[in-house]
Amino acid sequence: MTSFEIGFMKRTPISLGSWLIGVLLAFVVTTDSVAGLPMAEPETVGLDAQKLDGINEIVAEGLGEKKMPGCVVCVGRHGKIAFFKAFGQKQLQPTELPMTTDTLFDMASITKPMATATSIMLLIERGKLQLTDTVASILPEFAAKGKEPITIHDLLIHHSGLLADNSIKDYEQGRDEAIKRICELKLLNPIGTKFVYSDVNFILLGEIVRRVSEKNVHEFSREHIFAPLGMKSTGYLPSETLRANAAPTEQRDGKWMQGEVHDPRAFKLGGVAGHAGLFSTADDVAIYAQMMLGRGEYAGMRVLLPETVERMTRGDRVSSGVRGLGWDKRTGYSTNRGELLTDSAFGHGGFTGTVLWIDPELDLFFVFLSNRVHPSGKGSVNQLAGRIATTVASAIRNKP
Repeated sequence: MTSFEIGFMKRTPISLGSWLIGVLLAFVVTTDSVAGLPMAEPETVGLDAQKLDGINEIVAEGLGEKKMPGCVVCVGRHGKIAFFKAFGQKQLQPTELPMTTDTLFDMASITKPMATATSIMLLIERGKLQLTDTVASILPEFAAKGKEPITIHDLLIHHSGLLADNSIKDYEQGRDEAIKRICELKLLNPIGTKFVYSDVNFILLGEIVRRVSEKNVHEFSREHIFAPLGMKSTGYLPSETLRANAAPTEQRDGKWMQGEVHDPRAFKLGGVAGHAGLFSTADDVAIYAQMMLGRGEYAGMRVLLPETVERMTRGDRVSSGVRGLGWDKRTGYSTNRGELLTDSAFGHGGFTGTVLWIDPELDLFFVFLSNRVHPSGKGSVNQLAGRIATTVASAIRNKP
């Protein structure tokens, strides 16, 4: 264990410097003044424009095969956006509407790293949590049925021993009853022995954010991550104006879900949960990605410490691959990363058809947002997104 890790896990009082950063964050929250990434010609950031044009062909093929109604693709390098384009349709039913680059998307499981894991890491930075804290030390009722040793770290890397999803019936009576039912679950596997990608893990992490910060993950992430970064369209429970520009997914009770979370458990939890519920746009996701490439800083605004970003993304060995803290690196879920990203890369996908990969070694990020489940849940984009990611990486002319 390094000296940083020892310090990282130790609760410490908030320093004067941290307090000053908090004051600055509060100011930015009120001014909301941070600008988006500038556009640049691909060649100026070391990318081959002709190779990037291959994205058009891949997407056209996917549209023709009805893998999704439309999508937005955004590629950034060296702090600038080199490719940003909307394809196809945002909506097929009840009427057709064209996709636009400012379309709002249901991010689905990209909620896990962007909102929940980042919030957890902020609480660790501020001395409110440790990676080694047990869940039961925060939720005493969770200790039942042999779960007392499970740590926050176990949840973040999906090594908790819990199942992927518990019954939707457990969510019918709202958040408090849902958490109670989760706390009553038995272990599926011995703790720390098997990687099982689990919504339950991140529902618990969302509840931990709420209990420790006294703000739900919607409020906490907005105040401490998205607003300071100027991500004006990102958050849970989008406003009526934002909802009007959202890509619809499927129907629920005869009504199109447009700006309403697609995930059924997150919906039962009121639209705010640790595993799903976040909405965003491609240009906002690009800001978050650049913050991570900037080792926690974007446009002069520091959101995370460099050490936090490093710990979050360096990768932990799990039973069937490598995971970051909230992030994927190389597992059975990372086919959407393509073939040419480096070992430093981290990313995530979402059920609705969303993909984000960030490669620090290449100083590169790739955003693919779609509503592949519209209108009837039959789309499929992981392989397609992986092909685009490979095309993007192959376009690099020079490494940083």
